[in-house]
Amino acid sequence: MTADTQALVRIRDLEVSFQAGAKTVHALNGVSLDVARGEAVALIGESGSGKSVTLRALMRLHPPRRTTMRGQMRVDGQDVMAMNARQLAAMRGPVVSMIFQEPLLALDPVYPVGKQIEEMVRRHTGASATQARSQALSLFERVRIPSPARRLQAYPHEMSGGMRQRAMIALALSCNPKVLLADEPTTALDATVQIQILLLLRELQRDLGLSIVFVTHDIGAAAEIADRVAVMYGGRIVEQGTLAQLLRAPQHPYTIALLHGRAHGAMRKGERLQTIPGSPPDLSALPAGCAFAPRCARAESACLSAVPAIVTVGEGHEVRCVHARPRNAIPETA
Repeated sequence: MTADTQALVRIRDLEVSFQAGAKTVHALNGVSLDVARGEAVALIGESGSGKSVTLRALMRLHPPRRTTMRGQMRVDGQDVMAMNARQLAAMRGPVVSMIFQEPLLALDPVYPVGKQIEEMVRRHTGASATQARSQALSLFERVRIPSPARRLQAYPHEMSGGMRQRAMIALALSCNPKVLLADEPTTALDATVQIQILLLLRELQRDLGLSIVFVTHDIGAAAEIADRVAVMYGGRIVEQGTLAQLLRAPQHPYTIALLHGRAHGAMRKGERLQTIPGSPPDLSALPAGCAFAPRCARAESACLSAVPAIVTVGEGHEVRCVHARPRNAIPETA
């Protein structure tokens, strides 16, 4: 990957493995990713591809006793790998914040949601109780929670799924972070609420100048929010580029399969969706070559012997595949 000295988030050769009994699970295997200031990057792929592991690694949330991490992670110039517990606590919230996948589990069930936001504001900004409450109310209004003053007193179980997710977003924004990590924030919501949350995140990114890393398995959701997309498989990024590049000229067979496996307006009634045969790889026993090769119709002997190198096929468009053509062999797309 070409180095970007202006990137707010800079990840290089990140490896994360977990000890699970006698097995070692290699969840990330050399992930490199840049996120510019004010940019939204989507990580997409099937379950087990390493998307959520990447987000949690960026905040150092994995249990240290059974986790091994190698590589480089820098956020706003700070070396995340070198931080001690106090430095990590100071980073989480004001610099990097996360919207978790299931707010009912992420929010404390025995405290009103407003109190949880107020505590976050007071802990990181030194605000008074009155100032923190005013800030919490302002955040509820910003994320468009109806009757915000009354909802500050509500417990998580008293809110609907969409309202809880908005409250989770308000909590994540409470300390004005520079980077917002969103771990499949729309998965448990119905289609109408999903699009509302996606549009809200896009609006907040624009208004607040946030950098967003958005995890999803739905390329349609990525299309609503992302400037760039990174496709993950087997703990590696196999293709990344702008949203337009991946939608108009996908190069990796896995990216192409993901695109063909979604419903779209051109489908005829009764037409079957295309599926990807087989299952994702066992991360405790990854093959020597391309992890997607056992499921790929284009696999050949070179795919099985070694992990393919990264090939640049366009401006900022990189692919990890033996079939990828170098940049000067691909005509520029208008």
